[in-house]
Amino acid sequence: MSLVIAISTDLIAITLLAYVLYFRRHRRRDLLLSYIALNVGVFAVTMALSSVEVGIGLGIGLFGILSIIRLRSDQITQQEIAYYFVSLALGLLAGLQPSPLWVTPALSALMLLVMAVIDSPHVAPGSRRHTITLDRAFTNEAELSAHLEQTLDAHVTRVEVLDVDLVRDTTLVDVRYSARVVQADAREEGAVLKHGQSSRFRPLLGTLPFFRHGSSAAGHGEHAPALERFQAPDVAGPESEWRDEHADSTKQHAAVTR
Repeated sequence: MSLVIAISTDLIAITLLAYVLYFRRHRRRDLLLSYIALNVGVFAVTMALSSVEVGIGLGIGLFGILSIIRLRSDQITQQEIAYYFVSLALGLLAGLQPSPLWVTPALSALMLLVMAVIDSPHVAPGSRRHTITLDRAFTNEAELSAHLEQTLDAHVTRVEVLDVDLVRDTTLVDVRYSARVVQADAREEGAVLKHGQSSRFRPLLGTLPFFRHGSSAAGHGEHAPALERFQAPDVAGPESEWRDEHADSTKQHAAVTR
């Protein structure tokens, strides 16, 4: 029974972590596969080690194999490394099967809850970090901060100068800042919507009296001129005169022919 609970807890936990929390937010399929493979592998090895008597040196050596893995194929962030550690911890926790039985599901749920809250887009949404190469060699930190704030249109909270090349006239900095554009755009959008609700339909509302009283313009003298301006021009008169002249010319031609 404990084995079924451990396997079920691990599979549900790694599915929620790798797919629901990570993949649906960051959309990297390769790391989705890595998290699931790491979790299942650690869970299987832990189950095998817990079922036989082995020395502590063998156990440390087996888990020391993880330190040989070098993720040099692609650069990953510290955020993605955190998911690696949680995947590893979930596999170890389910494989060790601590007693009582509710410990494994409870601790797994706690780790998932922490990752869901910390990696939420609502936690510090305007905080950013970038490594930027500037086309000037800055030696004054205040001037550097002012230039970065003007370039990024943000409030710079911390600047670390990584390299200053006076020959090539470049500066490599690690900058942390809070984006002010998001807040400004939100306020501007709210102001536009508020203004639009009050003034967007004013030109249309000004034409309502004409459409409201147009059908009864004969009984409302103040709206009759407006109705006359929108009436189509009368083309029946010239057309009837042209028809009469054409008929007269036809009669004259018939009389001459006779």
